[in-house]
Amino acid sequence: MHKLLFFITLWLTSSALYATSNAETQASQADKNQIHDKPLVERYVLDELKSLRHDFQDLERRITVDITDRELDVADKSLGYASNTVTYFFYIIAGVASMIAMIGWQSLREIRENTKKMANQQIKNISEQYEKQFETLEKDLRRKTRRIADNHIEIEKINEIHNLWLRAQKAQTPTQRIEAYDEILKIRAGDLEALTSKADAVMEMREFHWALSICNRVLEVDDNNQNALYQRACAYACLGVEEQAIYDLTRAIAGRATLKELAAEEADFENLKGNEKFEQLMHGDHT
Repeated sequence: MHKLLFFITLWLTSSALYATSNAETQASQADKNQIHDKPLVERYVLDELKSLRHDFQDLERRITVDITDRELDVADKSLGYASNTVTYFFYIIAGVASMIAMIGWQSLREIRENTKKMANQQIKNISEQYEKQFETLEKDLRRKTRRIADNHIEIEKINEIHNLWLRAQKAQTPTQRIEAYDEILKIRAGDLEALTSKADAVMEMREFHWALSICNRVLEVDDNNQNALYQRACAYACLGVEEQAIYDLTRAIAGRATLKELAAEEADFENLKGNEKFEQLMHGDHT
């Protein structure tokens, strides 16, 4: 509202000044021509306009001063509000700090101690977990190491046994083969193949009862071992126990048909030739 009044005043003042200036110019020119002939009314109007101009100038000055005072008042209030806000803020901070210092120091210390305890406990738990994992890995490594060592020992045994089998095959006499088989049995006790091969070598030495003993050891473990049954049949045949020899030979051939051809040419079965059951086994359709 003050600004509108100010602009109106300026407009009126400018108009009045313009009119006054024109009037003065004209009056000056008229004065030059007829200064003594000017009417009194015109002089009165000019005086009034001059007075009005001075009044407008005073009004403008007062309005400017009033606006400036109001702006200064607003700025002062804003500055005071900001100052009070900052002051209250620092008061609040100081109060909270005082409360923490007076009341919460113990709580802060407890929080620090509890945090430290929790961290130590967490580290302890992690350490225990890793220790358990390391123990498991160590046990597994030991087990695998033992297994590798056992396999290495087994490989060495296999190689040694293989060499002994080669030695037995190259042996010239049954005694030498028996020595090789005994070495195999020392390394791997109860090896059925070594026992049956030893029984065969003993049969070559004509030690029938010894061969029977070895075959019985094998059959105690595997009562269907065809090699042991065949060797025992040979031993029984040489000892004259024909029925038992034919029985063992029948079981051996039933388990392995190729033994029938071997038995037909076996010298140990010479005593059985002419026996009806033996002839039927060799030449009949017995299964």
